Amino acid sequence: MNVAAQSGGSLVDRAVRRVRQYIRERDLKVGDTLPGEGQFAADLGVSRAVMREAFGALAALRLIDVGNGRRARVGAIDGSVMAASIDHAVATEQVSTVEVWDVRRTLELRTASLAAEHRTDEEAALIVGHARAMALHAHDITSLIDHDIAFHQAIAQAGRNALFHQIVRSFEPLMRVAVPTAWDTRETDDQREAVLAVHRELGLAIADRDGAQAARLMDAHFDQSIANIIAR
Repeated sequence: MNVAAQSGGSLVDRAVRRVRQYIRERDLKVGDTLPGEGQFAADLGVSRAVMREAFGALAALRLIDVGNGRRARVGAIDGSVMAASIDHAVATEQVSTVEVWDVRRTLELRTASLAAEHRTDEEAALIVGHARAMALHAHDITSLIDHDIAFHQAIAQAGRNALFHQIVRSFEPLMRVAVPTAWDTRETDDQREAVLAVHRELGLAIADRDGAQAARLMDAHFDQSIANIIAR
């Protein structure tokens, strides 16, 4: 029986599992260095080509960080991996935009209340600043979207839950498509001002450490967003 059959899966799968096991067994942290492909290949009895492919797969998942001329390092959690999966799921109609927005609502009500509890003064100023910048750039959709995305990510980061922050980051590609579409459905100045106002009020609630009000305003924001997406 060959080594792949003994371990289950392909040689590359086995190599990937071994690197992950190595990280866990040695309690390695983000930025810690790993042995080279050659050492892993020798330990496992596989070719350098197999280890190169395994390292590539791990790097694509952001589990390790590889660069020219230096040893691989343990990678940091990265919402871009989740973002690619969500974007693919929406593009292939496995989930709908409305379903994604419903998940966002559930998560971001919590991030809003956590941000109100844990934010620093600098983070509060940043959140309020992005909300105000949205109004200043209301006629520049690219800048408006940039500040909208930064607003939501800053709230998640201020909540001090790294997983929430990365999940919120994973929604960015979809927001860059859905937000301008939803913005176009708000045809009057009053409709657009209502959206901008809820962002400003939400930022101020977080600055005031009013978690309950922040959650209510985030809920109202998603009521607006989902209503406009459904109305398309």
